[in-house]
Amino acid sequence: MSKIMIVDDAAFMRLTIKNMLKKSPHVVIGEAENGRAAIERYKELGPDIVTMDITMPELDGLSALKEIIRMDPGARVIMVSAMGQETMVREAIVSGAKGFIVKPFKEEGILSAIDRLA
Repeated sequence: MSKIMIVDDAAFMRLTIKNMLKKSPHVVIGEAENGRAAIERYKELGPDIVTMDITMPELDGLSALKEIIRMDPGARVIMVSAMGQETMVREAIVSGAKGFIVKPFKEEGILSAIDRLA
């Protein structure tokens, strides 16, 4: 069982991922609506795995990823991207992301990405 933090500016997307994870042994311990909040919540909660949207207001997912990896080089972050963001996904992987999921995703996609890291 892994402790998961979900980061997405869309409340609907956070709820969707949370509902998908209810069927797994993993537990959602927190959420954040932008990269700045994600960094603060990461420090507070110490999740095992983070799902991180790339495009968000205030501080994007790529910047938040880099800061989280700087604080915790062992952080396990899965980037969530829309179609057409391949360049950003590549940069995220180089910056330390452990995987990525492309929206729109299926439940099996998100569960298998998390299970690979758990």
